[in-house]
Amino acid sequence: MTTNKLLPPFYERLALVLIGIISLSYLVILGKEILDPLLFGFLFAVLLLPVSAFLEKKLRFPRSASSFAAILLFVAFIGFIAYMVGSQITNLTKDWPMLKTQINQSLTDIQNWIQMAFHINADKQMSYVHDTTQKIMASGTVVLGTTFGAVSSLLLFYVFILIFTFFILFYRRLLFRFFIHVFNEDNSHVVMDIVQNIQKILRQYIIGLILEMVIVAAIACAVFWIIGIKYAVLLGIIVGLFNIIPYIGIFTALLLSTIITFATGTISQTVTVAVSVIGIHAVDSNFLLPIIVGAKVRLNALVTFIGIILGEMIWGLSGMFLSIPVIAIFKIIFDRVPSLKPWGYILGGDYEYDEKAKEKMKTE
Repeated sequence: MTTNKLLPPFYERLALVLIGIISLSYLVILGKEILDPLLFGFLFAVLLLPVSAFLEKKLRFPRSASSFAAILLFVAFIGFIAYMVGSQITNLTKDWPMLKTQINQSLTDIQNWIQMAFHINADKQMSYVHDTTQKIMASGTVVLGTTFGAVSSLLLFYVFILIFTFFILFYRRLLFRFFIHVFNEDNSHVVMDIVQNIQKILRQYIIGLILEMVIVAAIACAVFWIIGIKYAVLLGIIVGLFNIIPYIGIFTALLLSTIITFATGTISQTVTVAVSVIGIHAVDSNFLLPIIVGAKVRLNALVTFIGIILGEMIWGLSGMFLSIPVIAIFKIIFDRVPSLKPWGYILGGDYEYDEKAKEKMKTE
């Protein structure tokens, strides 16, 4: 005698799914301190895996030495980029006298305007500035301590990322065998397929970020060159580099661009540069990031945009970086589990089925 298993009603299943999502989100928020650097370490480990494998197989490096050498090469590459940008910025020191002159002239103009508009003479204005300066200096110790603590936490966060990257590279085979044993030997081909696709998609995601950075830098260089400002190429590179950092990056690029333009150009050029940087950032956030980066990980633009917002709500800046690769990993898993394929479809979109139809027509 056979019994048919009755499925619970839809609203009950939906309630269970929502409860599970809320509970998982709460646990993710609680575990941010360890999960955040761990996910970044996993992302960098996937990026550096070909380098480590090359050093291990071709140059006969031990596993620990190849992992450590790959991380050193990555740190050296980042340091080289930072050195090149920093060396270019130091060339701006020759414009410091011009910057000082323009600041003094601007302060004089502001004082005259305040005196004309509000009937406050220069002596009273300087008295207000002096009082404000004294208050700032009085609280300077607290501000300095807070800043030092933030910088120390950031450096410790980077150290944890490098440590996790090393251990993931070193124990990659152990981790892979663990997943094989967890999901049974019979499903080993599915696990292998998921692992290979995760590596491929995450590398494409990083390539998408680099492509986005190059496009933004090229657009900024072209706009600044058309405006006719000095150091247009340097400012365009700065905008491209800092633009991939959500929120803080755009403000940093805006501040550096306006200060340098103010020191080497006119007020109208400074305003034009500020408006241009904000416009480029708006275009990048609403069009380039969802289309270019989202397309590399085969996610539709709507899911990409929502994922960035939710990532910022959960983990802040790092959540915005990690939201797209995490969603891409979920999509790869959903596409290979029959009961979860509808979720993989909604994350991807119709273009995947259009591509499959085109390939089928070509074969026929």
